Amino acid sequence: MIWQILHIIDITLWVLILGSVAYVAFFAVISLFYEKEDRVAIHAAALTNRMTKFLILYPAYNEDRVIINAVEHFLEQDYPADLYTVAVISDHMKSETNEYLRTLPIKLLTPTFEKSSKAKAMQYAINEIPETFDNVVVLDADNVVRPEFLSQLNILCSVYDAIQCHRCAKNANNDVAVLDGASEEINNTIFRKAHNRLGLSSALIGSGMCFNYELFRKNVFQLSTAGEDREMEALLLHQEVFIKYAPEIHVFDEKVSNQDNFQKQRMRWMTAQVQSLMSNIPKIPGALIHGKINFVDKTIQQALIPRSILIVLLTGISIFVTLTIPQWCEKWWITLAILSLSLFVAIPKEIRFRSFSKVFTIPGLVLRMLKNVLHIDRKNTDFIHTEHTT
Repeated sequence: MIWQILHIIDITLWVLILGSVAYVAFFAVISLFYEKEDRVAIHAAALTNRMTKFLILYPAYNEDRVIINAVEHFLEQDYPADLYTVAVISDHMKSETNEYLRTLPIKLLTPTFEKSSKAKAMQYAINEIPETFDNVVVLDADNVVRPEFLSQLNILCSVYDAIQCHRCAKNANNDVAVLDGASEEINNTIFRKAHNRLGLSSALIGSGMCFNYELFRKNVFQLSTAGEDREMEALLLHQEVFIKYAPEIHVFDEKVSNQDNFQKQRMRWMTAQVQSLMSNIPKIPGALIHGKINFVDKTIQQALIPRSILIVLLTGISIFVTLTIPQWCEKWWITLAILSLSLFVAIPKEIRFRSFSKVFTIPGLVLRMLKNVLHIDRKNTDFIHTEHTT
């Protein structure tokens, strides 16, 4: 009897974990196929020479270390200066930082929020800037882009109402930063590139995002949590707005380089994931009835076990079962091998081997993530700030 109970537990746990592994493996394979892109429409848009008017939003909470560098780089755009407006929403930044920003050709907004959040900063900007625009770009305070950034976006904006650019690492100064950068690229492969190749919407990532201005204005005031990107994504998918991933338009983002910041960042992400899952589940029946496949897929994503936890969990279980009940261990090792191969494929070739060489850093990071699980409050909407170190 005891062996039957143990076997049921073993199979149940394996099936639960297999669901997350299968999702990752499926989209890792899809990413290898040639992308079917509407190149005719994009080429036609390029020939029209239509010039989009952009509003660039930099929500900046206590970002004195990085905001000036990011804004100065952005102002080097090869796009007409009268067709884009850079707005920095300076929240709890030093007076000397604000004084310097006022010398630049930008709009500086200085709200005083009782409880700060990125959503509130964006809402404030839309209310305070009276001009109308064609598109809105949202960037983090540490994001750096190339001079051709807006010129590239201008072409895609004629075809798509929502675009997620390719956010990638601008630093790899230690093991944590390398792994964080690799994790970002895996997300780009699985949740963005592979999804578009199947005709599904890309996931949003919080920065490097571009939206039709009226679409953004309509939805930004419905955001209320610290996971504003997941909220925005769910709103767009429920409205059946397709999100395009633009792998050739790079946004360079600072990766966390110490374990404390890693834990803070993952705490924010895990809280947002739980909040998004709980918010989306009641809408699933309606989404299924109306064939909103993208919304259903997004809800499934929120239910997945985080990959780093999957790696450590599968490795630990495989070893434990091998030592205690070896006749049950084969399926665990096969599942671990599938996950490892899928992640290997999902990481770009140029950083693949460097990333896998840092694998022994993962257990310590996972322990910090597991501590976060005990403190997740799905009703908490407080903003968790991750400090920048460069």
